[in-house]
Amino acid sequence: ERFTDLAQYEEVKNYYEITPEIMAMAKKKMVVMHPLPRVGEIHDSVDADPRAAYFRQVRNGMYIRMALLAAVLGRA
Repeated sequence: ERFTDLAQYEEVKNYYEITPEIMAMAKKKMVVMHPLPRVGEIHDSVDADPRAAYFRQVRNGMYIRMALLAAVLGRA
């Protein structure tokens, strides 16, 4: 989304992917956050790592949006 040239994006799109091997070298207290979808950026096997917080992040964001809508519509 920040590339001005599609060819430049295609060149590097799968170069930077968080894998279990990278997670093994990371600090034990670090957290991986991502707005999703994570295709090509975070390997599926990282989902099982307790430091993968992106599903919690998305779930919490949904609750925030629900609360904001309820407040704006006068139902809170």
